[in-house]
Amino acid sequence: MSAKIRLQRHGSKKRPFYFIVVADSRSPRDGKFIQKLGTYNPLTVPATIQLDRQKALEWLNKGATPTDTVRRILSFKGVLYLKHLLRGVTLGLFDEATAMEKFTKWSAEHEAHVRKRQEEAHRQKRARRTVGGRRPERRTEEKAEGESSAEG
Repeated sequence: MSAKIRLQRHGSKKRPFYFIVVADSRSPRDGKFIQKLGTYNPLTVPATIQLDRQKALEWLNKGATPTDTVRRILSFKGVLYLKHLLRGVTLGLFDEATAMEKFTKWSAEHEAHVRKRQEEAHRQKRARRTVGGRRPERRTEEKAEGESSAEG
């Protein structure tokens, strides 16, 4: 049995919401799965991702292959970077404390970057509301006649 880490679609029409699951590669997209690892909501800016890093790392070490989208999600959350660092530990390139230090440093920088993107998105949304909130005045026939008689 080959296991895949993939997305399982939920939500209504035009409102996608996904579960990140480990499933047998032969099972259908929304069918039976082995374990749920988290959720992914692409409608928020930036996308909301809830993921159990330890479970995902265990499945990757067992040989589960992620789909392209899930690979990007795992990379974004740092699971693939953590797997890379732990591989360096097993090869004897550095110790586990150094690997965890590198990962926490990367994680802090990444969280700051995500927070900055969220604040920028909120700022742009507020700016669109204030500009788009007022309607332009409608030109009525009386105003149009008044303007044309004033010109002549």
